[in-house]
Amino acid sequence: MRPFLKHICYLAALCLSVLSCKPCRNPQQTGCLPEIFPDYAGVTIPANIAPLDFEVSGAERLEMEISAPDGQSIKVRGPWADIPLKKWHRLTAAAKGDSLKFAVCALFEDGWKAYRPFGIYVSPDSIDYGLNYRLIAPGYELYSHMGIYERNLSNFEERPLIENTGFIGCVNCHSYCKGDPSFMSLHIRGDHGGTLIRSKGGELEACNTSTSETLGSCVYPYWHPGGRYIAYSTNTTRQAFHQSPDKLVEVFDLDSDLQVYDTHTNTLITAPSIKREGILETMPSFSPDGGRLYFTAAEHQPIPSGLTQVRYGLYYVDFHDGAIGSEIHEVVAPQEGSIAFPRPSYDGRFILYTKAAYGNFHAWHSSSDLMLLNLETGESRPLDEANSPDAESYHSWSTGSRWIVFGSRRDDGLHTRLYISHIDPDGRCGKPFMLPQKNPRKYYDCHLRSYNVPEFVLRPVEFDRVKAEKIINRPERKAFSFRWSD
Repeated sequence: MRPFLKHICYLAALCLSVLSCKPCRNPQQTGCLPEIFPDYAGVTIPANIAPLDFEVSGAERLEMEISAPDGQSIKVRGPWADIPLKKWHRLTAAAKGDSLKFAVCALFEDGWKAYRPFGIYVSPDSIDYGLNYRLIAPGYELYSHMGIYERNLSNFEERPLIENTGFIGCVNCHSYCKGDPSFMSLHIRGDHGGTLIRSKGGELEACNTSTSETLGSCVYPYWHPGGRYIAYSTNTTRQAFHQSPDKLVEVFDLDSDLQVYDTHTNTLITAPSIKREGILETMPSFSPDGGRLYFTAAEHQPIPSGLTQVRYGLYYVDFHDGAIGSEIHEVVAPQEGSIAFPRPSYDGRFILYTKAAYGNFHAWHSSSDLMLLNLETGESRPLDEANSPDAESYHSWSTGSRWIVFGSRRDDGLHTRLYISHIDPDGRCGKPFMLPQKNPRKYYDCHLRSYNVPEFVLRPVEFDRVKAEKIINRPERKAFSFRWSD
């Protein structure tokens, strides 16, 4: 290109840049809230959360001022709200127990528009260090690239703990003891199958959790608060694929039982109360004091004809020092729906679960909603503040019992994305907010995998990926013994 043409092109680009950066002056006053993605208006957040970047739908660029109650503020300009990390955390710290105000102007083809300011409440309740989750193809039918990942909630850092690029298999069922990564259980399904278990202060071991007395390998782990025991289910599971766009995948159990693994004696323990003929017991969890073993259970139905009649209720048996109780206590009957994933809050006040029309694989059931059981009153209610018309699925509590994270397909009906809500001591739930991302529209347009099984962690997980891959690829597996509870 000739020098004068280069000069003309440079001047043209500069003029376009100047015009596009024309500041918001004399904007049209709309009197309404901006349409933003993600929708953060009116949410409750912890002070230590990553910046809530967003865009104004359809706008070429925006200008925004975020103000704290003490007068501090930051201004943001650009094609999306790219909020500086350090300045953001200074504002959230100043607004703790109060609200931040967001004043937004956006540029469209017909000029600038100014919107009614919206607030975001900054809770004094902090959130844990981070989340661990699985990323998988949204239809669950492709396992060529998947893994367990860790996200620092105070910024946008994500790292893989393990991916199945170093071995052939499916990684799933990752669990920690009340968010403490010193206690870890991670299952690998496939040719290199096994369960990686780490107890407090111990080394990671590859275990064969299947015995001659059980249905198969142990899944759906939940740690006892003392760190010695892990509750598991063993499931004979089948998967089917529908042609209907609103329900592409169906997963169901032909049989299932419960066991408790004693890490001190290397023994799987079960009892007649949690291993009954004709009953599907699954999805165990311990109460915060360790004295109860909660689980869901349903009566066998003929498959496939009776699949839509499979309805799980919520139950518990007593548990003390490895002894499993014989009396089964009903908590929530399987009426007008089916229960999955009971998760007690760590303060002992609530149990969060999902309820759908039938079955227990609720990620693809659009009828699936979050339900909150008040253990003091025995009453359950739909968590309407967090639910959507599409599927809400796997969920977990922060260790302080003031935050929940859950998967939802509310955005496009295909991909499961993570949402976080605040829950106060009385069970009131705040408007959920999407897990923050840098430049969220671009991120989610390019991110073609679903989030699965989010779990809070107190600190970064110490995990040697290379060492773990070597352990998985070796054929040796630690074997479990089996006994019936006394």
